[in-house]
Amino acid sequence: MHQSNTAKKITFLAASIALLFPTAAAFACASCGCSLSSDWDSQGLSSGPGFRFDLRYDFLNQNQIRSGTGKVSSWPVDGHEQELYTKNRYLTASVDYSASPNWGINLQLPYIDRSHATNSFAFDGSDAGTSHTHSLGDIKLIGRYTGLSEEKNFGIQFGVKLPTGKHTESFSGGAIAGDPLDRGLQPGTGTTDAIVGIFKFASISQNWDYFAQATTQLALNRRDDFKPGNSLNINVGLRYMGFGNIVPQLQINGRVSAIDSGINASPDDSGGKTFYLSPGASITVTEKIKAYVFIQLPVYQNLNGYQLAPKYTVSVGTRFEF
Repeated sequence: MHQSNTAKKITFLAASIALLFPTAAAFACASCGCSLSSDWDSQGLSSGPGFRFDLRYDFLNQNQIRSGTGKVSSWPVDGHEQELYTKNRYLTASVDYSASPNWGINLQLPYIDRSHATNSFAFDGSDAGTSHTHSLGDIKLIGRYTGLSEEKNFGIQFGVKLPTGKHTESFSGGAIAGDPLDRGLQPGTGTTDAIVGIFKFASISQNWDYFAQATTQLALNRRDDFKPGNSLNINVGLRYMGFGNIVPQLQINGRVSAIDSGINASPDDSGGKTFYLSPGASITVTEKIKAYVFIQLPVYQNLNGYQLAPKYTVSVGTRFEF
């Protein structure tokens, strides 16, 4: 059985909004769970012009040191920092405006709460440190165009990440209190990045939909001898809409990151490849309000050098239409 025109319009809007958001925030590392697309399941929104608002919370505790495809069980390792943990809490507000069925724009404002601890390089406490960041991150402004096909199920996105987040914070505790915080741990990268993406979505049957998306983020400059590695996010999702107000979804998320560069970068311990399996669901609260929850589980990691990685990431959020 084929979907009605109304259902197809709903599916179109849901997918186009989802593919507008490549991440909740900008990360410098390859080991962060940062490729989830939570907005595809916003079915039920109007296909006409107007504003939408999304508020999303992400939590990931990077407390597992990994190298290559395995875990690291013993220290010290000469020339590599022994990081203990990096606890990340991200609250991202997104405002979306659709000017027409073909054109839209989105503004993302992330707030970062991040705590970090390291034994550093000496392993005797003489250069250990802690930090706790509370700050606005790098803002993203992204446009989309979905007029490439008559069905409007194929499109592009294009935008920019602005250097609005701080990149000069310092360690607040330990022997190195007052020293500059690692650039990969700063709320912002200090750089302006271009964002370009392409996507495709369609209905498999009356109750099943899928989407596929690829988004790249490219640093256009370096700031204070630091340039984050370029990254590519690949997302594939499948959802089932036969349960009424509850819509389960399963995603496969991949992220490939190049190494950071510059005097203030850590090229030996940055960049790599990660893939995640991400089950989740959206819930219809009212006609205009939706809620969602996801858990992102790493299934493959191949990280350069020695990096902290999370065992899982939890994302919850809500969105509504004006």
